[in-house]
Amino acid sequence: MAVYLPDADARELSRRLDDPQTVMVACLCAAWCGTCREYRPRLEALSGQFPDHVFLWVDVEEHPDLLDDEDIEDFPTLLVQDGHQTLFYGPMLPHIEHLQRLLTTLQNDSPAPNLPGAPELRRALI
Repeated sequence: MAVYLPDADARELSRRLDDPQTVMVACLCAAWCGTCREYRPRLEALSGQFPDHVFLWVDVEEHPDLLDDEDIEDFPTLLVQDGHQTLFYGPMLPHIEHLQRLLTTLQNDSPAPNLPGAPELRRALI
């Protein structure tokens, strides 16, 4: 699998995210952030383990319009949404194992709260 980009992959993103069962995993990052640059290949590798999910790389400086009025200060910040709710939103240590564990837990039908305050990124992409 691959990690999608909002501009280059807009049509495919819209198609995939139109299914409310598809889980979107967005990494909110910045091009100048060295931690983000190191995290991206790990995120791409992880996407292969979750082929039914859509992994998205959003540079917050290139796409502030996708983030409502959210000011992302910590990198990486992750946003996980399905078609109905936000499953996770917040900074995460740049250890891909943490995200892998979170996605596995969510996949095992653990109840997840709808987290207020997350940007409506998914709706902006459809």
